[in-house]
Amino acid sequence: MTNKKKILVIVAVLSAIIVSFMGGQSFSKYVSQVKGQAQMEVARWSFLVNGEEESIQNMQLGSTCDDETLLDNKIAPGTQGNFNIEIDATGSEVGIQYHVTFEEKTQKPRNLIFIYNKSTYANLQDLEVALKGVIDANDETKKISIPIQWKWEYETGNDERLRETEDREDTEDGKMLQNYNFDIIVTGTQLPPSV
Repeated sequence: MTNKKKILVIVAVLSAIIVSFMGGQSFSKYVSQVKGQAQMEVARWSFLVNGEEESIQNMQLGSTCDDETLLDNKIAPGTQGNFNIEIDATGSEVGIQYHVTFEEKTQKPRNLIFIYNKSTYANLQDLEVALKGVIDANDETKKISIPIQWKWEYETGNDERLRETEDREDTEDGKMLQNYNFDIIVTGTQLPPSV
């Protein structure tokens, strides 16, 4: 390559650099950045059962019986008692749907029944269906008391033959069953906000 061509190539390259620098300067733009904060308050959640946040209560019916004719508060035909489930959503700023369920059930005496809201239930599965409800976010009081009675009738049946059959069943239950207990689980779920 001759010197003339080398000089022309160098001049062309330098010209291109100068033009691109000048062109880049003429097409520059202003950029500013302004920062701020977004803030959202979160609705409070509060759900207590019998004064506790996270616990499963084990219920032994013998401890709810007040019959002094029995030793150590054991249950037997002719006994009855009651217990309360207290739900407290005070302080919660959202609506709550609650549901009571029972787990770890041991064998129940056949003639033992549960009574809630003037209705009688032969087993805990049927009772669970009735033990649910809603505490609205705007309710004045956010405390619910669920009183449950239980009863093991001394005699059941409408006639002599049926009473004899049921007495035999009670006697067998008394021989076979040592203790009747179950866990009470109360679940609280936030209701979706209404639109």
